[in-house]
Amino acid sequence: MSGIPDRLQAVENAIVAACREAGRAPGSVQLLAVSKTFGPDAVLAAVEAGQHAFGENYVQEGVDKIAALAGRGLAWHFIGPIQSNKTRPIAGHFDWVHTVEREKIAVRLSEQRPEALGPLNVCVQVNISGEASKSGAAPGEVAALAEAVTRLPNLRLRGLMAIPEPVEDFAAQRAAFAAVREIFETLRGRFGPDFDTLSMGMSADLRAAILEGATIVRVGSAIFGSRTYDK
Repeated sequence: MSGIPDRLQAVENAIVAACREAGRAPGSVQLLAVSKTFGPDAVLAAVEAGQHAFGENYVQEGVDKIAALAGRGLAWHFIGPIQSNKTRPIAGHFDWVHTVEREKIAVRLSEQRPEALGPLNVCVQVNISGEASKSGAAPGEVAALAEAVTRLPNLRLRGLMAIPEPVEDFAAQRAAFAAVREIFETLRGRFGPDFDTLSMGMSADLRAAILEGATIVRVGSAIFGSRTYDK
């Protein structure tokens, strides 16, 4: 755990540098620390270094960590694929969901969200690269799905999320993120001031994502180190 503060600082420095390059305020980009497969102790080390927003891909693992770290004022984001039989614990424990790709899932999240928690913040996931192996709505389906989310009483539509196909070419990285941003900007006036979030960019393409307007970047191993296992 001793390396987490230094790695977290390095990622924050990279975000600041990319924001300056883009002519943006550093505070316009939120770092989401992806803590999947790392235990509460690792999360706590990041918390003590100043990090308060965490992303989880696996439902039960995330729920267990949320319980273990309750009362610390943390924000928990679900960023993994959503199975229909997992919507209830997601709706009951998380503050954000980035991966809504079907109206059926959105309806279940709304129906199962405890009213005492307030609306669940939701991003529609866009399959911008058209990969068969990737989750997300096709670009042409995003507007209708986003509209459906706005009609659900216990959800708050916040924006779009995307995981483009990994490429090393920087121009190609920017092009994929620019395509997501164009969809976002097309919809922004339609959905009002709450529609303010572009969740895109990870360790390998963080700079390109910020240059193209990301407001949340999702970074895991660059903060917590190499994962010893995956599910």
